Amino acid sequence: MTDLVQVVAVAVSTALLLLVVELVRRRRLTEEYSFIWIVCAGALLVLSLWRHAIDLAASALGVHYPPAVLLLVLTLFVFIISLYFSVVVSRQRQQIEKLVEEIALLDADLRALGSRSSRAGPVAPAHVIPDPPANRR
Repeated sequence: MTDLVQVVAVAVSTALLLLVVELVRRRRLTEEYSFIWIVCAGALLVLSLWRHAIDLAASALGVHYPPAVLLLVLTLFVFIISLYFSVVVSRQRQQIEKLVEEIALLDADLRALGSRSSRAGPVAPAHVIPDPPANRR
């Protein structure tokens, strides 16, 4: 790797690390998700600073073309990030389903309350506040 390429690689890696920190500071990225990006940016910075790391990794893995190790590491990072975000999306989907069920129950309570109030006149305050969701099941 030439000196100019190394300087550019260090600058880009540092900029990525600073960008992630700034996004967390501005609350545009949560700390939970920033950890993955900080690890990736840190790994890029280490590879940029330590010129022979890729060569050492390639010889340890028996790879004859050292840049192929970089592609392997990149593929590993993409796989880990994709798996992590799949877990997050699945958890959020379950939370959304639970919220939809709660809204449906509240809507049913409001409809029942509305039909009762149209027949019986004013509604007592005890009937306006439904039972907490935990008592329903």
